[in-house]
Amino acid sequence: MTTITPFLWFDNQLEEAIEFYSGIFPDTKLHGLDRQPDGTAFIADFELAGQRLRGLNGGPQFQFTEAFSLFVECEGQDEVDHYWDALTADGGEESMCGWLKDRYGLSWQIIPVEFTRMMSSGTAEQKGRVFEALMKMRKIDVAALEAAYSA
Repeated sequence: MTTITPFLWFDNQLEEAIEFYSGIFPDTKLHGLDRQPDGTAFIADFELAGQRLRGLNGGPQFQFTEAFSLFVECEGQDEVDHYWDALTADGGEESMCGWLKDRYGLSWQIIPVEFTRMMSSGTAEQKGRVFEALMKMRKIDVAALEAAYSA
């Protein structure tokens, strides 16, 4: 069976990144790790919240960009806060509209299911107000989105 697996190019922090992510996503699984002759990690297969990923220590030639991100759908503000705070810790960067970069430069979208529900079930006016509120946010504030939806 053909599968598609995101492939992440790290400079030399592959093992560190997997350990970092395992502290955020408790169901992280390491499926395999190949090492170079000097003992450093080369390629790893791992899983975060059910998503299979492959990582490589490929050197500094290529960096992550916002053109690729991992989307985390959260249930409520507590989950948004947990993932946002953990992924921006120790050198991560906040961006707009629920986007951030972790300390390795990988982009993430931390999006509550409430946003998706509002945008799929509301009237055009409600969706417009929610979208306008979202455009002013960094970390998504579920209560503020719900207030905009109900206004």
